[in-house]
Amino acid sequence: MENRKKVAFYTLGCKLNFSETSTIARNFNDEGFDRVDFEEVADIYVINTCSVTENADKQFKQVVKKAMKLNEKAFVAAVGCYAQLKPEELAAVDGVDLVLGATEKFKITDYIHDLSKNDMGEVHSCEIAEADFYVGSYSIGDRTRAFLKVQDGCDYKCTYCTIPLARGISRSDALENVLQNAKEISTQNIKEIVLTGVNIGDYGKGEFGNKKHEHTFLDLVQALDKVEGIERLRISSIEPNLLKNETIDFVSKSRTFVPHFHIPLQSGSNDILKLMKRRYLREVYTERVNKIREVMPHACIGVDVIVGFPGETDEHFLETYHFLNEMDISYLHVFTYSERDNTEAANMPGIVPANVRAKRSKMLRGLSVKKRRAFYESQLGSDRTVLFESENKEGYIHGFTENYVKVKTPWNPELVNTLQEINLTKIDEDGSVRLEFLNKLAEA
Repeated sequence: MENRKKVAFYTLGCKLNFSETSTIARNFNDEGFDRVDFEEVADIYVINTCSVTENADKQFKQVVKKAMKLNEKAFVAAVGCYAQLKPEELAAVDGVDLVLGATEKFKITDYIHDLSKNDMGEVHSCEIAEADFYVGSYSIGDRTRAFLKVQDGCDYKCTYCTIPLARGISRSDALENVLQNAKEISTQNIKEIVLTGVNIGDYGKGEFGNKKHEHTFLDLVQALDKVEGIERLRISSIEPNLLKNETIDFVSKSRTFVPHFHIPLQSGSNDILKLMKRRYLREVYTERVNKIREVMPHACIGVDVIVGFPGETDEHFLETYHFLNEMDISYLHVFTYSERDNTEAANMPGIVPANVRAKRSKMLRGLSVKKRRAFYESQLGSDRTVLFESENKEGYIHGFTENYVKVKTPWNPELVNTLQEINLTKIDEDGSVRLEFLNKLAEA
């Protein structure tokens, strides 16, 4: 038998990247490659890059170094958002042989004719205007949940964001394709699907970004709710202006959609929201949260916030802090603003010093801990369903309830990837919640 080539993957960044890495990996599989862990010796290492994190280039260099240590003759390819935005920079990194931008990444197997090392990385990145076709994908990360991509790109012009430059215009998968992918996932004994995309509430713009919505986001969730064999569906991040009351009402009565929303706010100050060119004011955000609380009092609501945006004074920051403190939300994801090339915000006046950004970030992270604790306390004594994960962490198995409370109980391999009815009893010192099983079989 001929010696099959081995390929390994490393993903930086978001759930969407994970789903796309899986699709690229399946392409390699179809071409006769064997996938191995990134910690193993491989003939090809593919790194899916991210442009959002502050030290994207530093992380990338570390991953390349790791690959080279494992096999100095290996062929190294960089794909994804950072590869689209800064292809020359990545190509110049020692050891990199190939850099593929937004449209080329799904055709990577076409570029790997010859696995000999290049002196300088070969770059194939498109003009981002050409990134107009849609490639569907899903990933099966651990055995318990899958990330299903439904949309790509973004038509918004937020002044701090490079994603439209890295991923192109907003475009969606056809409804029948999404349902087909969901059915494929459901046959693999996976209990939960998380919907991902760049701006998923904008779902429905055609495959080539044509502006006519064939279907809306509400059509999508209603259709997915009917797919047999899926126990749970989770909406990842959705813009407040695109999260409609009809969708919230539908989720509250749905068979499979769980009461968990992640809604980016970015700032609690209308002045800053306008500078960011967000498409809503804080009043809209308040309405969304109140609506969710009205129909799903036990829902988990997560919030994205950016601190240290140009022009953010102490008053603006405190406005954000108090706004979030008073609102009935469950946790925060806090991002410290960092300048990005080719964005409007990079040239704005009123730069916030790094130490002030760090201090504000720390304050909001502290608030997040307080909010999560209060949310968990509000859930104690309630009956929930938990999906257990596959890892044994220091003798415990962890899982999440439908409304995203993290629970732990002594390790039992039979609980892996099962849904169990439980009662939430107390908060452990590590912050997760202890439980009692409602059905005695699970304890046996």
